[in-house]
Amino acid sequence: MSPDVALLRRAAEAVARADALLVGAGAGMGVDSGLPDFRGPEGFWRAYPPYKKLGLDFSAMANPRWFRQDPAFAWGFYGHRLTLYRTTVPHEGFQVLRRWSERMKHGAAVFTSNVDGQFQRAGYDENHIYEVHGSIHHVQCLAGCGVGILPADPYAVDVDPETFRARGTLPTCPRCSGLLRPNILMFGDWDWDEQRSQHQEARLGQWLRSVGGARLVVVECGAGSAIPSVRHFCEMAARNHDGTLIRINVREPDVPPGGIGLALGALAALRAIDDAMR
Repeated sequence: MSPDVALLRRAAEAVARADALLVGAGAGMGVDSGLPDFRGPEGFWRAYPPYKKLGLDFSAMANPRWFRQDPAFAWGFYGHRLTLYRTTVPHEGFQVLRRWSERMKHGAAVFTSNVDGQFQRAGYDENHIYEVHGSIHHVQCLAGCGVGILPADPYAVDVDPETFRARGTLPTCPRCSGLLRPNILMFGDWDWDEQRSQHQEARLGQWLRSVGGARLVVVECGAGSAIPSVRHFCEMAARNHDGTLIRINVREPDVPPGGIGLALGALAALRAIDDAMR
């Protein structure tokens, strides 16, 4: 038996005997749906060529200062992403995970650093999703007028495909008519309203406590070590609950002792585990 087959069988056995599923997801989870992962400057610039000419990488663009200095520039970037995430169909792997969880006593919960809302779009329970960096599908007032966090549903941004600058009216606050910004944690961001994410964190903590001594399997998909929040959380959850960590990552599949590392893309790995379970 090859090492790859042995690892897939171990993963399938861990999923089959589990009573609860914790899904961890980084940017690599969305790649099979056609979403960019922004890995390195070249990856970012392939998705957004105009920023290469300006010498701006993802961390430079994902900065709240642009909303004050050049709102059309800021909303060009986030408006394009909002439209992209609204129209992207989650790949089959999301449903594979859902099918697994439906057979488990405690179901599933999600911890994700992605802001794309793909788990909600795939039909996961909103009350069991923790978006640690916020969501592009929600907005907050730049002026901090007290309106709170609002759904982004009423807002659409027209973006020039050549310059990636927003055209026309930008999203404005219904209370004070000031500029709105996405409710996303950006780099160097001291104004992010984390209230929604804090509520999600509390609900996830409650779910983990309810799992108690049940058999937990943690399936982590596409979470890298550059911003290791997902990897750290998944390792901690598996350790604290005596669960099994299955780490799916093309480039960084290394795992702590007892974990299962699969050097595959998210969709390929989830399909392979599903096949092994049959």
